[in-house]
Amino acid sequence: MKDKVLVTSALPYANGPLHFGHIAGAFLPADCYARFQRLQGSDVLYICGSDEYGLPITIHAEAAERSPQEHVDIFHEINKAFFQKLEFSFDHYSRTTWPGHVETVQQYFKDLKENGHIEEKETDQLYSKKDDRFLADRYVIGTCPKCGFEEARGDECQKCGASYEATDLKDPRSKISNAPLTRKPTKHWFLRFDHFKDQLNKWIDKKQWKPNVVNFAKSYIKDLRPRAITRDSKWGVPIPLGETEGKVFYVWFDAPIGYISASRDWAETIGERDAWKNYWCDPDTKLVHFVGKDNIPFHAIFFPAMTMGQNQPYKLVDELPANEFLNLEGRQFSKSDGWTIDLERFFVEFTPDQIRYFLAANAPETQDAEFTWKEFQMRCNSELLGKFGNLANRTLVFAQKNCDGKMPPLDLQADDKAFLEGVKKLVEEIKGAYATFRLRRVSQLIMELASLGNVYFNEKKPWALAKDPDQKKAMETVVGSCIECLKALALVSSPIIPATAQKLWELIGFSTKLEEQNWSEIMEESIKSKTPLEEPKPLFKKVEDETISKEEAFLQENLPKPVTSYEPLKEEITFDNFLKLDLRVGQILSVEPVPKSKKLLKLTVDIGFEKRTIVSGISQFYEDPQVLVGKKVTVVANLKPAKLMGIESQGMVLAAGTESGIEVLNLDSANPGDCIT
Repeated sequence: MKDKVLVTSALPYANGPLHFGHIAGAFLPADCYARFQRLQGSDVLYICGSDEYGLPITIHAEAAERSPQEHVDIFHEINKAFFQKLEFSFDHYSRTTWPGHVETVQQYFKDLKENGHIEEKETDQLYSKKDDRFLADRYVIGTCPKCGFEEARGDECQKCGASYEATDLKDPRSKISNAPLTRKPTKHWFLRFDHFKDQLNKWIDKKQWKPNVVNFAKSYIKDLRPRAITRDSKWGVPIPLGETEGKVFYVWFDAPIGYISASRDWAETIGERDAWKNYWCDPDTKLVHFVGKDNIPFHAIFFPAMTMGQNQPYKLVDELPANEFLNLEGRQFSKSDGWTIDLERFFVEFTPDQIRYFLAANAPETQDAEFTWKEFQMRCNSELLGKFGNLANRTLVFAQKNCDGKMPPLDLQADDKAFLEGVKKLVEEIKGAYATFRLRRVSQLIMELASLGNVYFNEKKPWALAKDPDQKKAMETVVGSCIECLKALALVSSPIIPATAQKLWELIGFSTKLEEQNWSEIMEESIKSKTPLEEPKPLFKKVEDETISKEEAFLQENLPKPVTSYEPLKEEITFDNFLKLDLRVGQILSVEPVPKSKKLLKLTVDIGFEKRTIVSGISQFYEDPQVLVGKKVTVVANLKPAKLMGIESQGMVLAAGTESGIEVLNLDSANPGDCIT
């Protein structure tokens, strides 16, 4: 019986077009894995679709003067076309606005409520009369209740790093219209995630996921509490209770259930309404969620808990390959800032396989990765063209001239056998890397395989053998062995560069679809002698310096010019007021991230006469915060202690606000404890 593998990619939000940064984390790795599993003979269902509800969509739709449905219709089609351009092999690409999604989400809610995991509460939320809506944290700004910063965000102050509820802000106002906000009572439904702590802990303990995923999940579970699953809005999945008009499910609750409803949509599309149950309701199915690191809590904690609390025999996730982010030339992708890659321009000059290979070779598996035009050019020219394409072209051109354009017979000697054994060994290693979600390693090994073939070709010198009639068998064996290597290359590269792999497959004499073949059978069966070979054509073209220079210039031209601005001076103080500050030199001994905060770091600082814990909101300004260890910094040592995210902070580290963010003030020659006057 075939192994069943259910693969999902995090549903992309239909509020704007996707870019290569999105593709690198949750989508390309999933597509490669699904393609690999099909080659292994597994019964694969690869599901994705558009996530189409939520407040951001209503706000952007209003700004564009269209309905939310018209808005998501546009971006659903744009993103679907983008995936098709990149040759993604979804078995079905659905959307959360299809009618079957409503039924599936409501079933979850009814079961959870029936089982005692839902509670109803009335809470005060921030309401905008001008906007006529309650506003989520991300659309609220106000004065920080801790430090008084007047442009603090709705959940965390970007100046002092304090975390709080949006209702704690002083003078809160709408980020959309700048209108003042008032507290207004509203009824909502909360999911008692705290009911699932023990069950989740036992379940997580059995997982062999990446350490960062397991550690994050375990840390998060410790502080699980009831969480609102509804919002005041007209755009979303309605609550299946009476007197709930104007209330819908929060988008984070309904989106992961979209995997199940998308599978139902697929089953109806193929005319077998219950086919989806063969995957979701079979405990032997292997369920793999591919997500970005920002989606870890929803897939490692919330969705599993939701599934544990309802009544259907749905699968819990088996593997969770959560990846980091891809940046562009040192910065985050940002369409609003013009810091992005124009896709229409890109596909005029380059092919989908070139970007698929680059993203696989630079997969952000353990840390954020980088797209640079120079590295893209290097990988296209040095690796795809110089190694992979070179082996294919030189072998097949030589076969046309010296072997009548046909697969020659093999008369294997010891060194030829050693070469083919080396090919098989690399293929097995590539198989293991695919199976364990290591696309970077797969890409490296593919190039090792191409290099192995090129070295063998060079060392055997078939051009010299061709001059001696007595060496014809030896020459043919070299060519045939290289064609066997090309067969292996086509196979192992197919999940990453499917179009190129298919071309190579046809060049070596096959007329079938490579993606429909079986991995083991391909490796076990040799190409038959006298198989006609197609007239060779180059698989890749060179990426010229001029083309890359144009793209780099285009990127810079579209970046808005920075406007220099300065914070206004604060009101004057007297020298006596200044003397009240006790500024000391402190040396940072250790740095730890604060759980559930993207910005806060817990610093252990030596200020000479004692060691202190200081919580500082500077994490996002350091790619690797460990570079702070050993730095001598300026500490406000007599600041009244304050609790941030449950940690007592015993001082403040001074930093300078720069155009690029925050830079901690560093002192070289002073000693810990020295006074700064």
